[in-house]
Amino acid sequence: MRAGLALEAHGLVKSFDGNPAVRGIDLAVPEGAIYGILGPNGAGKTTTLRMLLGIIEPDSGHRVLLGHERPLEAARIVGYLPEERGLYPAMSTREAIAFMGALRGLPLETGRKRAEILLRENGLGDYVDKPIKSLSKGMAQTIQLFGTIVHKPKLVVLDEPFSGLDAINQGRLEHLIRDEAAAGTTVIFSTHVIHHAERLCERIAIIAGGRIRFEGPVSEARDRLRPQVRLKTRNADGAWRGALPGDAAEAGGHWQFELPKAGIEPLLKALIDGGAGIEELSIERRGLHDAFVAIAGEAAAREMETGMAADLGEAA
Repeated sequence: MRAGLALEAHGLVKSFDGNPAVRGIDLAVPEGAIYGILGPNGAGKTTTLRMLLGIIEPDSGHRVLLGHERPLEAARIVGYLPEERGLYPAMSTREAIAFMGALRGLPLETGRKRAEILLRENGLGDYVDKPIKSLSKGMAQTIQLFGTIVHKPKLVVLDEPFSGLDAINQGRLEHLIRDEAAAGTTVIFSTHVIHHAERLCERIAIIAGGRIRFEGPVSEARDRLRPQVRLKTRNADGAWRGALPGDAAEAGGHWQFELPKAGIEPLLKALIDGGAGIEELSIERRGLHDAFVAIAGEAAAREMETGMAADLGEAA
């Protein structure tokens, strides 16, 4: 395993009943990073996470988790929030968090003390002794997240953590993820919601059809597309029109096109010399959604949007 990595995987392959779910996954997750695995439902994200953690074995390939070639040996320093949530309804929030910590080797009394601190620091002090069954779905999911981090793991793995949460609980979860990373914990989460990855992650893996389509910094994914120029001119026609690139399209009184490879300066000179009368000109970097479409394809992007729509309905 290379120095500075919390997790490394090469050539992970997994099939179920002869149907390929993951087709050769390579990943490299730096220590202390917030790392996103981004793709539509059914892309292979959950299978990949479970192989990385040693919950299931790959058919081929290998992985090293926190220096361990057998990932389960690192289980006590890992926090894992699976996509399938589950808490004992009659337990109090404090006991539920402490119980989850005990499963990772944390003494129950230590877990209770840490649980109360986590609840109070996150504005949930009034719920310390409330039973899980009295909580909303979003709050119960937050409690399960606290149970995932109460033993202070070196690595936290979250499978679709934002699924079904309303905006308030999504914001709370983002805050917690940033806090964990700031404390030096490596955080890996899977998601089919692009804006979460764009806001939180330093590095991402884009997965579709069981294959990695991109792995690296978010900025590098976005830089695969040239920035967009948005232009508004005082004059509707003139010699300056010949300076616009071939992909230029006009809508609502504005021209939009990709920034030419030669940069903005030659274009700006041609517009001025040609009497365009520039009223507005901006250069906008393309977002991660556009990069995802370019990397994974329109079909995968539509599947992502379907999943997002389902989440909105569930949260409502």
